[in-house]
Amino acid sequence: MNNTFKGLWALARPKQWVKNGFVLAPLVFSGEFLNSAAIFNSFLAMILFCLASSAVYIVNDIYDVKSDRLHPKKSVTRPLASGVVTIPIALILLCFLYITLCFSWFYLPKTVLVIFVYIVLNYAYTFVLKHKPVVDIFTIAIGFVLRVYAGAKALDVPVSSWMFITTLCLALYLASMKRRQELAQSGSKGRKVLSKYSVKLVDRYAEMSATGALVFYSMYVMSASPRLVITIPLVLFGLFRYWYVVEELDGGESPTDALLSDWQLIFTVLLWVAVCTWALWPISI
Repeated sequence: MNNTFKGLWALARPKQWVKNGFVLAPLVFSGEFLNSAAIFNSFLAMILFCLASSAVYIVNDIYDVKSDRLHPKKSVTRPLASGVVTIPIALILLCFLYITLCFSWFYLPKTVLVIFVYIVLNYAYTFVLKHKPVVDIFTIAIGFVLRVYAGAKALDVPVSSWMFITTLCLALYLASMKRRQELAQSGSKGRKVLSKYSVKLVDRYAEMSATGALVFYSMYVMSASPRLVITIPLVLFGLFRYWYVVEELDGGESPTDALLSDWQLIFTVLLWVAVCTWALWPISI
C-alpha cells in the first residue's frame, strides 16, 4: 500500500509543479502582493493548476504506457509502466482531480475556465499535436501563457500584452532547449516528432526566442516601472546560465530538473522575485 501511495505521488509529477509559479506573476506585477485576499486567490489558482497539470500527466502516462514499458528509463521511473500503480487506480485519482476542479468553479469560475482550456489543449497535445513539428513547441509555450492568464483572472486584473508576449517567448525558449537536448541525447528515438527537427534548427528557435524574451521583457519593465530595470541583468544572467547548464552540464531535457539542480539558477530566480517585489512595493507604505 505504501508503494502505491508513493507511486500515485510520482504519477502526479509534483516536481513539475514548479512551472505553475507562472500563475503568481500577475500577483507580483499588479502590486497586489500586500492584499491578503489577492494572495489567497493567487495561491489557490496555482494549486488548482497543479491539480490540472497532474491530471494531464496521468492521461499522458495512460496513453503512453505501452511505449513507456519498452523504454529503458521510463519503464522503471514511470509508475504505470513499472507496474507500481495500476490503470484503474490511476483513473480513480484522475476522477478525484476532475471533481475537485469542478467544485472550485463555484469560487474561481474565470480561473477554472482558463484551466479547462489548458486541459483540453494538453489533451490535444497528447493525442495529436505532439506529433506536429513546430506546433508541438508552440502548444507547450501556450500552456505557460494560460498560467499567467489564469493568475490574472484569479485577481480580476488586466495583464499587459508585454507580459503575455514575454511569457510566450520565454516558454518557446525552454521548449526549444528541451527538444534540443532530447535530440542531442537520444536522437529521434524518444519522440517521433524529433525526426522532423535538427539540433541546428532548434538552436535557431532557442536563440530567436531568448532574444525576443529579453527584448520584450525590457520594454515591459521600462514602461511599467523605472525601478524594474535593475531586473534586466538578472534575466539576462538566467538565460545565459540556463544555456550553460544545457550545453555544458548536459541538462535541459527537463527544464524543471535543470532549474532545481543548479543553485545559481535557483538563486537568480529568488533574487529576481525579491527585486521585483522591492521595485513594485508601494512607496507610501
